[in-house]
Amino acid sequence: MAVQTTVPEVRQGGLVGRALRESLVAGLIAFGMFVLFVGLKTDQNMRNELVLTQRWGLLAVFVAVAMAGRFLMIVAVGPWLAARKAARAARPVEAPAPPGLLRRNLHIVGFAALVLFPPVVVALFGVQGSLKFVDNFGIQILIYVMLAWGLNIVVGLAGLLDLGYVAFYAVGAYSYALLSSHFGLSFWLLLPLAGILSACWGVILGFPVLRLRGDYLAIVTLAFGEIIRLVLINWTEVTKGTFGVSGIAKASVFGIWSFDVSAPNNFAKVFGLPMSSVYYKIFLFYVILAMCALTAYVSMRLRAMPIGRAWEALREDEIACRSLGINTTTTKLTAFATGAMFGGFAGAFFGARQGFVSPESFVFLESAVILAIVVLGGMGSLFGIAVAAAVMVGGTELLREMSFLKAVFGDDFTPELYRMLIFGLAMVVVMVLKPRGFVGTRQPTAFLHERKAISGSFTKEGHG
Repeated sequence: MAVQTTVPEVRQGGLVGRALRESLVAGLIAFGMFVLFVGLKTDQNMRNELVLTQRWGLLAVFVAVAMAGRFLMIVAVGPWLAARKAARAARPVEAPAPPGLLRRNLHIVGFAALVLFPPVVVALFGVQGSLKFVDNFGIQILIYVMLAWGLNIVVGLAGLLDLGYVAFYAVGAYSYALLSSHFGLSFWLLLPLAGILSACWGVILGFPVLRLRGDYLAIVTLAFGEIIRLVLINWTEVTKGTFGVSGIAKASVFGIWSFDVSAPNNFAKVFGLPMSSVYYKIFLFYVILAMCALTAYVSMRLRAMPIGRAWEALREDEIACRSLGINTTTTKLTAFATGAMFGGFAGAFFGARQGFVSPESFVFLESAVILAIVVLGGMGSLFGIAVAAAVMVGGTELLREMSFLKAVFGDDFTPELYRMLIFGLAMVVVMVLKPRGFVGTRQPTAFLHERKAISGSFTKEGHG
């Protein structure tokens, strides 16, 4: 009697065969991509000669990971996503349940957790042990949150693709560094001044690009960012070129207590505490937290105002925006100026935190990272952008702590050198699973009777 094969078994066998074929192709592609970067490494010997080091074991690990990932994607992940999508489509439409108490007050809970973060970390790891967590994770992430929220006004609300946002970051940092060094002005006076100067540069950038859209706008803003960086490198009489500006004054507690060691009103001396740089970092943490809170509040208020609705109208359709009688010139200029102002605030804070600024800190990669955070978080969503910044920036900082990976890849393996590779893979995964970012819904600024979230499926791709 002939053996009958059921249809699911045939499909499963065909799926496994397709997965094997595509995993082999993925392995060949991975081998071609990484053979010159991972498999071969150039070093210098004692005679300053270039020596080629072979790392075929590490290359084999990369190829194996690519093959296994592609195999699992086809055999397990793909069918699971298809079944989930089919089940969601077959599910009857139900009225959304009202948000719970925690969800309604999530922003308050998150802000309270951030306020308690430094004392909790100090209690767990001690004064000196908390420095790494407060500075590398707390302050670093909040700086990128503020930058991404500033860029969100330009990209997420107004729909203007800006690839040179790091230029305003640099203007704010150098404004604080130069004015503080030459005129001795305080941090609290230079912080708003740096934002005003950056906003002026935002208007200067806005005028030439009033008639540009899409890719052309991105190219011009990219050129603007590179122009600012080259000016910082070559104007050595003012910016000191590649040597940078050092010895930048620290911020003080409104002029009452100073964090300079030699100052008579030093914070640690006044309160009888042991000398440590942790107190300055904790103070800076609360400063950048207050700046982020101010940025979020201003962004939400502006979005609810007529100028915010004009930004969203400009984002959706510029021609329709003009037909409604909206002045697109002032709308674009206000978007550029407002976003640049917050970038200038973050730049001034960066100068006070580092005590040193140089053009190497304001390369195009910074603009790309900030834009990626905005896109991954969900354009127009403050909460999603904050989550994306925490995941991306905090994730790259965590790689510095993963020294145990040397036991797998060898003693020469440096995890932080592969952070951009992992960053790119994470972006691909997020864009496949959540194409409209972590938060695919947004609250409308205008509503009738009841405010309801708009699903990403009803908005333009990337604008959910």
